[in-house]
Amino acid sequence: MKYVSRVARPPLDELIDDLYYLEGARPYPRLTLPPMPSAVLILNLGEPFHIRAGTEVETAEYADGCVVTMPTRAFEFGYPPGTRSVGVHFKPWGLAPFLPMPAAELRDRPVTVEQVWGRSGVAELRDRLTMASGPHEMLTLLELELMRRLGDTVGLGLVRQASTVIAAASGALAISDLGVATGVSSTHLAQRFKELIGVTPKRLARTYRFAATVQAIDPAGPVDWVDLADRAGYFDQAHFGHEFRAFTGLTPTQYVEVRRRFLREHPGHALDVGPLPAD
Repeated sequence: MKYVSRVARPPLDELIDDLYYLEGARPYPRLTLPPMPSAVLILNLGEPFHIRAGTEVETAEYADGCVVTMPTRAFEFGYPPGTRSVGVHFKPWGLAPFLPMPAAELRDRPVTVEQVWGRSGVAELRDRLTMASGPHEMLTLLELELMRRLGDTVGLGLVRQASTVIAAASGALAISDLGVATGVSSTHLAQRFKELIGVTPKRLARTYRFAATVQAIDPAGPVDWVDLADRAGYFDQAHFGHEFRAFTGLTPTQYVEVRRRFLREHPGHALDVGPLPAD
């Protein structure tokens, strides 16, 4: 599978982790994506893909692409046999300037790009992407589109400041301290977070801590669970195990076994960075 990624230029770099192009054969028909401190926008250029956001909802088809604010639960992503798309991995707060609605309205509810940017605009952009000479030109076109749509967002500086503090601590901090650091009340801060990210500061901190924990796991080697939980700031092993099940539906040992399966069956694959085989 071909994966091309690049960092966005200023001022988009304050909102975006990377722009990417993805093309090729899927490693598995369905992948489970645990919650991460990120939002995503995907413009699909191939056959439709499918998403199921939670076990209690039905799988939905996405032809033009999808927009996903920072999730609070794992969701299932079904790739077509040959996939082709361009997308954006946003920082948790980075999608807000491109949404016509509060992020909380889309929490754990993926929508099509057309529902956010309108049918005609998305169709025209997809046409230009399809006619581009290659991945690098596609990413340039996408970046220009984001620049064109970028606007001012009330409260974004505050949310970015507080989120950066959370990220620097990998989520292991007292949320009550954020009010002191930002100079606003916890109620006001929580409201801004829900409007622009879709979740509270406490939930964002939990997600950053989980992300830091799984990124510290090397599935190719032995895992010292006690040391890992302690370094991540979990109270005890019970708390550690509860968070793993809440984010992945798996125990820590089950999670590592699934990661090892991906590594064994598709070594070096571009998608072996968090998604888990769902089959």
